[in-house]
Amino acid sequence: MRVTDIQRCDVRPGLLVEWTLSPDTVAAAAGLPEDSRPPAYVQESHIRTARSVREDGLFVPTWVGAAFDVPGAVDLDALQRALHDWTLRHETLRSGFRWDQGVMRRFTLGAGAVRLRREVVGAFEDAQRLVTHLQDRFDVAADALDWPNFLYAAVVRPDCTSVYMAFDHSNVDAYSLHRIPAEVHEFYAAAVEGRTVAQPPAGSYVDFCEAERADADRVDDSHEIVARWRDFVSRCDGQLPNFPVDLGLDAVEGKLPTQKLLQDSLVGAREAAGFEAYCRPFGGSLVGVLAATAVLVREIAGTSVYRTVVPFHTRAQSRWQDSVGWYVGGVPIEVDLSDGAGFEEALRRVRAALRENRRLARMPIARVLRLLGAEFRPRSPDLYSIVSFVDGRGVPGSERWDELHAYGLLRVSYGDQVCVWVSRVHEGLQFAARYPDTGPALRSMERYLEGLRETVSRVARAGGA
Repeated sequence: MRVTDIQRCDVRPGLLVEWTLSPDTVAAAAGLPEDSRPPAYVQESHIRTARSVREDGLFVPTWVGAAFDVPGAVDLDALQRALHDWTLRHETLRSGFRWDQGVMRRFTLGAGAVRLRREVVGAFEDAQRLVTHLQDRFDVAADALDWPNFLYAAVVRPDCTSVYMAFDHSNVDAYSLHRIPAEVHEFYAAAVEGRTVAQPPAGSYVDFCEAERADADRVDDSHEIVARWRDFVSRCDGQLPNFPVDLGLDAVEGKLPTQKLLQDSLVGAREAAGFEAYCRPFGGSLVGVLAATAVLVREIAGTSVYRTVVPFHTRAQSRWQDSVGWYVGGVPIEVDLSDGAGFEEALRRVRAALRENRRLARMPIARVLRLLGAEFRPRSPDLYSIVSFVDGRGVPGSERWDELHAYGLLRVSYGDQVCVWVSRVHEGLQFAARYPDTGPALRSMERYLEGLRETVSRVARAGGA
């Protein structure tokens, strides 16, 4: 799915309709007892960071979402039933947190208590005014420090309806968003035809949170995984790494800069296939993108040792495959190219680093930081920079993403880190990046994008041959 923001996802005018949890549902949640299943470490870190930034006087929206079309004249009652049934399928969406003397306590609604309220907002004839309204609504309704923290919207037109779904990041990851269009379409078709969807239940992310946290809490600061992270952090001067190019952050020292989005098609399907073919003996396109990045940051900024944290999914068991949640861990890698090594040798070194450290993704980074005794008080919504690669071609319905104007949505607001997403879709490779809104950062990121495109194209020619 192409990753972009609400401004670039082809929003078209129409009649806006919104769905939120009903007042009765919200009132029922207020009286619930504590659910003993704790937050995942990634959830707690995300929400505590949002709270810390808010206490510093800055509101930083961090929602993510999905957008896609429903062709033809829509049946709003059927769409509401589809959204309701899809929400019930994923327990994390009816689970939230309260603060109790600095401790996050979970509560979880029973499925029978969940009701959606539909509101017809009105007709929008101007696309930009509609974009602004959607962004403002999602900022408030999908707030990390509130509950419920998601909102569904539809822009209705006679021939096609566009659906927009926004969530606080604590409930979803990229893979969750990838699955939404096909799942909602399936529930919608069932609602129109008056039948139920025949599929096994999805695993509960709330259950996963409990299991992962129990495993993480068995580890102490003497564990080998913690030792590896300790060495990595020490080589990063006691911090977690940012993207190692000039980002112009000295000029905005003391405040969190606004961010911009850089988004473009990287290469087409043929070149993406050639690049994958060349990189496959070394581990595939992820390794290729990281190797290219290591070479490029040396060329752009003279950074001969590339350090980053690589995101990996933690859906190790089949029961989590269809589940909505934030199933992501991080793997620290270091790639030393100070000897002038080129792309192919960088491939070997990235592969070796990932093989050596891949199992570190099982340990939540927030747990590691706690065990290290590091006094991290995050002032940015991102703890570290990432370069992420996702191949979405195997996701159900992915062959229709282009036809259905399907997008994964980012909220670009504030932050001093660079986050890069490279996505493999049937049409090729897509690039998106959030970066601090400074002149040096823009120049660095444009050089990186063009360098990555040139590298992929050159390697693809060799891979195709």
